[in-house]
Amino acid sequence: MKRVTIVKVVAGLVCAGLIGGAGYVGYKRYLFREEFYKTIISRLESDSRTAEVLVTNVKYHQDRQKTVTTIKFLEYDVSNQPLEPKYFTFSGNIIQFQSLVVRFDDRFIKRGDLFKGRSVFLFWKVFMLDGAQTEEFEITPLQTIPAGYKMSVIENPLEHQFWHEFWVYALDASRAGQVGIKNAQIEAPGTRFVPGYLYTIKIEHDGGLRIDARKLPEILKGERILE
Repeated sequence: MKRVTIVKVVAGLVCAGLIGGAGYVGYKRYLFREEFYKTIISRLESDSRTAEVLVTNVKYHQDRQKTVTTIKFLEYDVSNQPLEPKYFTFSGNIIQFQSLVVRFDDRFIKRGDLFKGRSVFLFWKVFMLDGAQTEEFEITPLQTIPAGYKMSVIENPLEHQFWHEFWVYALDASRAGQVGIKNAQIEAPGTRFVPGYLYTIKIEHDGGLRIDARKLPEILKGERILE
């Protein structure tokens, strides 16, 4: 049996049976859902999603005898538009970002398959390891629609149903292979975050995540930027 993409399988599962015995109304519903899933597929095909991180405050707490670091996390959606920024404060500055990376079979990558030749990644958590004092914050809760892929602010039952199925396939290895998924694994790139640098989290062509850092322009040093 020829394998098809995870999104097309999910769409098929949801749409199956709508035509048979449903008449004209059922057929119209089928066309609507098919167009809806095509829109979702087009969003998942984007490989431009990244995030940026900036240290916004560093303060030493005498009572805790620790230096506290606050970072600003700015994720971009599939249209390269910024999402609502998030701020996280840690008792340290060696911080990691936990992500789920879904990779597809090598043969699809080699032939440049439109969908399977790329990877899908989701930011899950941001954390700082410190034994029993480990600190973590959630970015994308399980079984929810990742903010970077969400189609609109309006609640849509079809969109929720699609992502429910997506999580099932991505996290169940026995079912993932049926739709051409090579593996879905957690990656947690991290680095030391210090003031004066802009950090960019990128997804590479082979599906891996990396963090790049570059100095902020000299003109920004010592300035408070007004919005």
